[in-house]
Amino acid sequence: MLHKQRTVIMAMLLTLVMVLSACSGNNGGGNGNNGGNAEPANAQAAESTGNAAEPAAAGSEGGADTTEEVALKMIFVGPKPADYDAVFAELNKKLKEKINATLEGEFLDWSDWAQKYPLKLAANEDFDLIYSANWAGYHDQALKGGFLEITEDMIAKYLPKTLEAMPQVSWDQAKVNGKLYMVPQNRGESVEKLILYREDLRKKYNLPAIDSPEAYATYLKTVAEKEKGIAPFTPETGDWKYHNLDRVLLKQQNEWNMFDLDMPFAFKLSDAKGQVFNVYQTQEFKNLLAYYKDLADNNAWAKNVLNSKDDHQQKFKQGLTASITHNNGTLGNLMTQMKQENSPYEVALADVTPDKAKSIAISTQNGTSIHATSKHPERALMLIDLMQNDKEIHDLIMYGVQGVHYEPVGDTVFKATDKNANFTGFSNWSFNSPLNRDNEAFPREASDLVAKWESGVYHYPLETFVFDNTKVKNELANIGNVMLRYALPLEYGVVKDVDKGLAELNEQLEDAGVEKVRQELQAQIDAFLAAQQ
Repeated sequence: MLHKQRTVIMAMLLTLVMVLSACSGNNGGGNGNNGGNAEPANAQAAESTGNAAEPAAAGSEGGADTTEEVALKMIFVGPKPADYDAVFAELNKKLKEKINATLEGEFLDWSDWAQKYPLKLAANEDFDLIYSANWAGYHDQALKGGFLEITEDMIAKYLPKTLEAMPQVSWDQAKVNGKLYMVPQNRGESVEKLILYREDLRKKYNLPAIDSPEAYATYLKTVAEKEKGIAPFTPETGDWKYHNLDRVLLKQQNEWNMFDLDMPFAFKLSDAKGQVFNVYQTQEFKNLLAYYKDLADNNAWAKNVLNSKDDHQQKFKQGLTASITHNNGTLGNLMTQMKQENSPYEVALADVTPDKAKSIAISTQNGTSIHATSKHPERALMLIDLMQNDKEIHDLIMYGVQGVHYEPVGDTVFKATDKNANFTGFSNWSFNSPLNRDNEAFPREASDLVAKWESGVYHYPLETFVFDNTKVKNELANIGNVMLRYALPLEYGVVKDVDKGLAELNEQLEDAGVEKVRQELQAQIDAFLAAQQ
């Protein structure tokens, strides 16, 4: 295991240091920090001769050859930040000093990333790294061969700082069929969904606190009736089989785990046996369809909702929608931006499932993978090692240029400048680590919710279970198409006869092989739980 290998490596390094010290008579001036910053290995030689250090010939603790300068390319999801050029110019100065490499970013906008992301991998385009995540098809793409396997030897040689800092459970959670295809984030986070809404509108119409699905429906219908030109709710765009409201009103409200959101399966968190069921065959889903149909009939969202490419966060900032859903961190950051930009709107967070069990994301919520065809996988791994664990590099990729986009407040907090929004909104989250800074202006109510959830996080036996879909890939592709074609129109209330539409959905799923997939999923769950005994 990695822990054992780490011990062996440290022992070897200690022996090497002792030998070198004996040979040099303790006059080498080395810092002896083999687990520290990846400074050029020839820095000591340059120091002793008085010459400036050239790009590192062996710029990592594992002795990787960095003589040749390498240009790396990474695919990010999210819009290209306005100040990309300025920040990456500074970032590349540091990367060249430390590992003799530069990084170019390519950005897949939120409006069409879901279509473009798999095509980038299928076409074998020329790039080295790519943002990866469980919600972005990590396991599927790993099985398709889009990502390079990262071995323990590669981790030890090219990711020494990450090896030291990353908990073993995070590595384990990121494995697919026992193999690793991602360097996961190294900071836990809550991904439970909340609602961000216009508190000024709630007060204007003297509406009750939004702390239940019923209270939220009242808010939406009131806005629809009385506020012309404002959409009560705008969903997040993309090829989501379940939208964010589902994750609140199905997953959280019923205390289910819904596995992969491209599959119509769930189990109850309290079920120690993990018995899987088809979500679309439950009374809970049928009840939710009635809830959605009522909202749709009362104009809670746009009539063209199924084809909309609207940026829901931008619409909210502009006052063109009265509510959106997302996770706590994303919504808290949006609230912070609006405050810094002196928004005229009073906004607030609503948890409509306040008494339900909350869970935290596994490590694959955000990560970085190496493209299977990368010409420079070793240097790409070294880059990840710096991004997560070198303070200077980490601050640049996460917050931009000091004094331009942020000001540090100690080692763990930052103060955003008026240009902060020019370097946000894209998937640098894969480099989350203990070096992350917290925004001093982050809303107190959002922080309090996180603290409340983290104090009572619900852990369950299948928390780290990963489904291997190898045997049912064709069925899953067919099921996904059925969900998009038949389930989403039902959920947005555009199907007039809900009962008939639900029956048709389940008939189509049966033809697509839903029972075969359920049986395979259940068999793997049973084996997983048996192995934990």
